[in-house]
Amino acid sequence: MLVENNSEPRWLSDDEQQAWRAALNLHKLLLRQLDRDLHADGLSGHDYEILVALSEAPDRRMRMTELADATSQSRSRLSHQITRMEARDLVRREECEGDKRGTWAVLSDFGMATIERVAPRHVESVRRHYLDHLSPAQQDEIRTAYQPIVEYLRKIRDRD
Repeated sequence: MLVENNSEPRWLSDDEQQAWRAALNLHKLLLRQLDRDLHADGLSGHDYEILVALSEAPDRRMRMTELADATSQSRSRLSHQITRMEARDLVRREECEGDKRGTWAVLSDFGMATIERVAPRHVESVRRHYLDHLSPAQQDEIRTAYQPIVEYLRKIRDRD
């Protein structure tokens, strides 16, 4: 909600502040741990996210603009990330036929072999550091609570 310049801010209550900080702390600490676990396999969290998106895409390829949206990265940041991943033969770029401005990000065979090797360990890491600490009912509550926020934020992103 937009607050006018001359109106009082809607300060967080103690409960709201605790909920907000718990969400932030969980997000930061969990992603840091998952990233640390991925680094043991030679990948970053961004590498893994891109490899997953491409491995699930038709023909293991996505337009760079679609991949940026799918991974919530700016086009510039994604371009630099893809350059680093190309140097390790995880992905390659291909021009889009009939669209000289468009570029495909394509998962290489080595990239596919990498995701197939790393995915089981990553899933175990997600379980060990997150899911195993929640009951099925708590997982459902989180999913139910977060989904409307995710949808709202995606609509805002898509308007920009």
